[in-house]
Amino acid sequence: MSTPAELKTKLIQDYRLAEGDTGSPEVQIALLSDRIKSLTEHFKTHKKDYAARRGLLMMVGRRSTLLRFLKSRSKQRFEQVVKRLGLRAS
Repeated sequence: MSTPAELKTKLIQDYRLAEGDTGSPEVQIALLSDRIKSLTEHFKTHKKDYAARRGLLMMVGRRSTLLRFLKSRSKQRFEQVVKRLGLRAS
């Protein structure tokens, strides 16, 4: 398995729009989705980790906000990101 830094770099390279792009909504959504997925796995063994659960809920809210923003700006980019990440579109 890759180290977290290598994984983050790979995600940024996969979802960036241009060279040096690290802050576009697509990149931010991909990074948040990866962190959400890893925390979901964490909760399978640590059911009472309420502090981490709060962080998870905040990340889900942030990702939702970014998805709404992307949908309002470019429906096509929104649909691409949702499809690539396998998210449910609302």
